[in-house]
Amino acid sequence: MRIIGIDPGYAIVGYGVLDYDKARFSVVNYGAVTTAAGTSFDRRLMEIYEDMCTVLDMFQPDCMSIEKLYFTNNKTTGIDVAQARGVILLAAVQRNIDIYEYTPLQVKQAVVGYGRAEKRQVQEMVKNILDLKEIPKPDDTADAVALAICHGHSSGSQLSKLIAQAEAKDDKARGRIIHNS
Repeated sequence: MRIIGIDPGYAIVGYGVLDYDKARFSVVNYGAVTTAAGTSFDRRLMEIYEDMCTVLDMFQPDCMSIEKLYFTNNKTTGIDVAQARGVILLAAVQRNIDIYEYTPLQVKQAVVGYGRAEKRQVQEMVKNILDLKEIPKPDDTADAVALAICHGHSSGSQLSKLIAQAEAKDDKARGRIIHNS
């Protein structure tokens, strides 16, 4: 399975592409899509979309592991990141790439084994798991690689996703309307 991990942003979008087979990872590529400060926001979104299309077409991942959005103090920044995340998801959906979302706590748990791990601990584990000489830079790239590792470690739980999909089809067949609150 080829996994692309994505740490969304509008200045820097980290990505990490890993192959995962029989509980082993191999690095395909990692890096960052960047946009220049001072560029209009709509132009930045277009650049992110176009560059993500290029990355996805180049590496042809089977699935995308992306950070689930959460808002802390700065809601404006969160909204901008959400817009960037939207164009990234659009690029993936257009290519029929399965999308999986993980919280930072889930990523830390999957990579380090402790959901409250420090950022540096996660970065060191990324380096160790992949037998890299150094931690991927910038931090957004290391985070994206951690997201790909998280999905690899969690992919056994794809069974639960298949069960959920089967249940949703069953509900639809029975004519139920389901509202998520």
